[in-house]
Amino acid sequence: MSKLSRAALFAGALVFATPLAAPLAAEDLTPVRFTLDWKFEGPSAPFFVAIDNGYFEDEGLDVTIDTGAGSREAIPRVATGAYEMGFGDLNALVKFLADQPDAAVEGIFMVYDKPPFAVIGRKSQGVTEDPKSLEGKTLGAPPPDAAFGQWAAFVDAAGIDTSDITIENVGFPVREPMLAQGKVDAIFGYSFSSVLNLLAQGVAEDDIVAIMMADNGLDLYGNAVMVNTEWAEANPEAVEGFVRALVKGLQATVADPETAIKSVMSRNEIADEATELARLKMAIADNIVTEAVETDGLGAVDMDRLGASITQLQTSFDMPNPPAPERVFDPAYLPPVEDRLPN
Repeated sequence: MSKLSRAALFAGALVFATPLAAPLAAEDLTPVRFTLDWKFEGPSAPFFVAIDNGYFEDEGLDVTIDTGAGSREAIPRVATGAYEMGFGDLNALVKFLADQPDAAVEGIFMVYDKPPFAVIGRKSQGVTEDPKSLEGKTLGAPPPDAAFGQWAAFVDAAGIDTSDITIENVGFPVREPMLAQGKVDAIFGYSFSSVLNLLAQGVAEDDIVAIMMADNGLDLYGNAVMVNTEWAEANPEAVEGFVRALVKGLQATVADPETAIKSVMSRNEIADEATELARLKMAIADNIVTEAVETDGLGAVDMDRLGASITQLQTSFDMPNPPAPERVFDPAYLPPVEDRLPN
């Protein structure tokens, strides 16, 4: 229910002398600082819908959301307590906890059941859906990019010969422009981000190919909501409330992405609405509402699958002592499955 609707109901209660609980005052709400992985773009819609529809406020939470600098960068923000909660790459969290086993951070809600990790190239430059077509090519990689972080494991899973592959470090802002200009043959990125950014750069749709890592041997999870564990221990009801509100935000977004995208556009007026709507729909179809989610509900993680993914990640990361799946993800804050079904 929107803030306006709640206000109207409250006013009606005064007229008809029907007792209603007074809304919580701002000082009664628990503040939650939340960091995204990236900019205010289409896939971030569920978080803003939960704000605009009053779902967080209904749970007694005052949630503020900031942009991020990459899905790996969100992790130390949460671990240090700079933010109580955040949205980041679960695979990068595995590496973070392997290096810092006592870090105060864990995953609690999976959003991208299928990760959007991809190598995106151009057919006109010899890149096809076959990962081996990357051999002999020049690839642009932002060092903090989560997709690039899986490169070693992807090479192993897909049987790619890297002896004549050149990796160029590039910044996020120039990644797609460099590919559009032919300065690199392919780039690492999230499929729903880079593909649509290339279209905006004027690259023809039939010239773009996204080699999805999840379709070529890497059975990994993607981005998840993470929490500072010290804060969660002191505020378990707030964490549970956040998750319940986010589930509603996701369900509303899946049901009506055209309305949900308005919550993003009101915070990013320079973005193109058609592009961000397409980005959101792509994320919903390819990464959020998977077959597993249709059965197990939004937010869930299969611990056996997570354990297998940690084993795969040992190819990409130097992890003599990898964390246990239960250290990486805590399902204790999830509502019942029937309340988390996407439709």
